[in-house]
Amino acid sequence: MKTPYSSNPKGVVRAQDILRALEPTAEALLNRHLSMATEWFPHEFIPYRLGRDYEAEPWTPDQPRLSGVARVAFEVNLLTEDNLPSYHRLIHTFFGKGDGAWVNWANRWTAEEGRHAIVLRDYLTVTRNCDPVLLERARMAQVQAGYAHPTADPLRQLAYVAFQELATRISHANTGRFSRDSVANRISERVAADENLHMVFYRDALAAALELDSSAAVMAVAAEVRDFQMPGATIQNFARKAAQIATAGIYDLRIHHDDVVWSLLRFWRIFEIGSLDSAAERAREELANFLADLARRASEFTERRAGKRASHSVGTPGYEPIS
Repeated sequence: MKTPYSSNPKGVVRAQDILRALEPTAEALLNRHLSMATEWFPHEFIPYRLGRDYEAEPWTPDQPRLSGVARVAFEVNLLTEDNLPSYHRLIHTFFGKGDGAWVNWANRWTAEEGRHAIVLRDYLTVTRNCDPVLLERARMAQVQAGYAHPTADPLRQLAYVAFQELATRISHANTGRFSRDSVANRISERVAADENLHMVFYRDALAAALELDSSAAVMAVAAEVRDFQMPGATIQNFARKAAQIATAGIYDLRIHHDDVVWSLLRFWRIFEIGSLDSAAERAREELANFLADLARRASEFTERRAGKRASHSVGTPGYEPIS
């Protein structure tokens, strides 16, 4: 279906056109989000009774209750959330100025996301599950590094945030379960619930874009699947930490392929859309080839991990639950 919005003759999407055409959709999605979002307070999730003065009792490596991998996952999740200033700047640059639905959504999204870093940091510091000095130094480095998405194409931006919010939701939820700690799990479930609603907003906005210009939207989705990186990729030593998280099964290639990429591709019916132009057809073919390779790599990784676990007789990670 074509509307006054379309790609220009060279296939380059004009941001002001697509955002203007999708403004009514954004307004409806924002109103739906506001009707579904749950008010919650970070302080209600934190066991402050466990807190001690760090000046009187400095942190020592024997104090964490969570396993090493669980701490790594929590810290990566927190440092990812800490880059909110960069995300806010980008999303405002993307959506433009004024007081329309897109900008109102950006402000609401930022306000909700701000709670995530608050509750995660309070949990880690109150329970002494991290070195607070190293955590703060990592936050400073992460925020100063900032974050930038490589394209200003609004369709690619919408595709990226849909994949990113779903990946983040799964990462938070799995981190909480892996921690085997009821407080940590409750916090992670709460954050994941927010991320899910954010994903639904972007997912459905992209679905509307597919109705406006299916060829341009399919090309955007294909490009984002191929180029996707987690927003925490700028964290210091991210590759090593991501490998630990993947080995633990918190977030790995199989989860990314099955539960993130294919979950959204099926929802959007990317491989069922007809009447695409030649460039979009080529992009979809390249996407299919990429997905086949991703599935192969995911299988190889899970097989190697299973072999290592069998040879090392890996047991349940140690932890001390918070009662």
